[in-house]
Amino acid sequence: MKLRSIELALPDPAAAARFMLDIWGMAPGEVRGDTHYLRGSGSYPYLVAFEKADAEFVRSTTFVCTAAELADIRSRAAARGWPLIDTVSADPGAGEGVIVELPEGELLRFLVNTTEVEPITGRDLPVKLTHIVFNSADAEASGHAVEDVLGFRVSDRTKGMVFVRCNDSHHSTAFARAGFSSLNHIAFEMEDLDAVMRGIGRMRDHGFAPAWGPGRHGPGANVYAYYIAPFGPVIEYSTAVEKVPEDYRAGSPEDWTWPPNRIDQWGISDKDFDGLRQAEERFRFRRAWQPADPAQA
Repeated sequence: MKLRSIELALPDPAAAARFMLDIWGMAPGEVRGDTHYLRGSGSYPYLVAFEKADAEFVRSTTFVCTAAELADIRSRAAARGWPLIDTVSADPGAGEGVIVELPEGELLRFLVNTTEVEPITGRDLPVKLTHIVFNSADAEASGHAVEDVLGFRVSDRTKGMVFVRCNDSHHSTAFARAGFSSLNHIAFEMEDLDAVMRGIGRMRDHGFAPAWGPGRHGPGANVYAYYIAPFGPVIEYSTAVEKVPEDYRAGSPEDWTWPPNRIDQWGISDKDFDGLRQAEERFRFRRAWQPADPAQA
């Protein structure tokens, strides 16, 4: 299973797309009506979709999977009573599958029979999404839930996060111990460390300073630089997330401690805690469909 894309709704998708294309560094995919699809250098037809709506919310986060994985998710989610609905994707890449609503409202879409596109050249383009992180009222419960129902695995626990994987990448998602439910941030996988640093330089050229970074995380060991996008969400340049074996031992908060005044391996950057917190609260989840079983509504 692989994380493919995130679909966001917001009042001005064209402005969001312009920023991501002209400054952040993405490539145009398609425009269908009022929805803008932006891609990276890899084979996915898009990584981010911006659709027009009267409010900001996350429409879905999309994974591509096998038919067997899809059948297991559908069966276990239905048995748990989670709201779900079968879906046929109208987005680039097509495919069909199921949308599942997690206990705190996160909407995950699992698709099979999707199509891909030819990779393109661009050393400063993101290759793919590396992870999507959600804020959670109960991160521990969320971690257990996706293990039990979706077949994901918890990789590590820290004082701030529960990190979860769906393949050999250390995490494709995580749940932040925030006390509320929303989108925490979107992380774009860059080709290498130089691509991250060039991205930081490009953002600086346009007057944007990192809200946190550059740095190197503990869990996952990926390099990062976080920004607050002018259209709302927190976005991250990232690279080199750790690959872990099937028998990787999940760490505990006690395994991930730092010396005083440090919050990552390098300890060279400050963090805009207040600014990030405000941005992390903006994009909530909104279900625009009724569950297949009315009892799940």
